[in-house]
Amino acid sequence: MRIGFGYDVHPFEKNKKLYIGGVEIPAEKGLKGHSDGDVLIHSIIDALLGALGMENIGQLFPETEEYKNIDSKILLKKTMEKLKNIKIINIDSTVITSYVKINQYKNEMKKILSNLMNIDESQINIKGKSGNGLGIGGKNEGIEAYAVVLIENGS
Repeated sequence: MRIGFGYDVHPFEKNKKLYIGGVEIPAEKGLKGHSDGDVLIHSIIDALLGALGMENIGQLFPETEEYKNIDSKILLKKTMEKLKNIKIINIDSTVITSYVKINQYKNEMKKILSNLMNIDESQINIKGKSGNGLGIGGKNEGIEAYAVVLIENGS
């Protein structure tokens, strides 16, 4: 059994769509990033990589033309292809934002993520927190996400 921890943060950018957990959320601004800026998926990828002592998301998917504006769901799928011998036991994640409320999107996020990782939705937990006016997410400067994964390494 191995544990991995992931974190991601992106500032806001006007005229960009907002994606969290693979779900497009109606909003006036999205997240600035080389890809689509999906902080939840990025934190999960980093947690998976960290559980195996591998490089981080930026090293695996560098800021090149190949990955410019890429859908983060594709990055998660590519990550899972590299991690063939693992069994995900569970994922616990927290999204910190005072900009949008994610509770109404959590079930859709779980469905998308479970399909991409070939696990049951019950193995994924997503919590939304406001930040209480503190930090990047709480001060409405951007959105942060944390993820912890427990895996069984079959290799």
